[in-house]
Amino acid sequence: MLPRAKIYHWGAVGSLIALIALCVAWELVLAPLRPGGSWLVLKVIPLLLPLRGTLKRDVYTLQWSSMLILIYFTEGIVRATSDSVPLSAALGWVETALTCVFFLCTVLYLHPYKKAAKTLARQAISKASK
Repeated sequence: MLPRAKIYHWGAVGSLIALIALCVAWELVLAPLRPGGSWLVLKVIPLLLPLRGTLKRDVYTLQWSSMLILIYFTEGIVRATSDSVPLSAALGWVETALTCVFFLCTVLYLHPYKKAAKTLARQAISKASK
């Protein structure tokens, strides 16, 4: 594995784990919607689904999780710009930053795989046309 690929992989893993921890802490302790915690903590469940595949460098999991993370990006932007509680707004910006790190690391990690897949597809087409 290329040194950059390792960095991108661990960047994706680290940002996903940090996002999971942030979402749990945010909704239970730091700035819950209701005192004592909120059922909104369940929003972390979809983030747990790609964790195993991300740790194992599963290309398919990384592909779909890069789309899933955009939901959390949207939530982070909305809460950062609309929450009246300053801590909650700041946590929204942190969530946004973590989703950006995950998305960029995932896309950069997957780039060589997508390039190789396109090359194989071109070769198959050229063989089929001969």
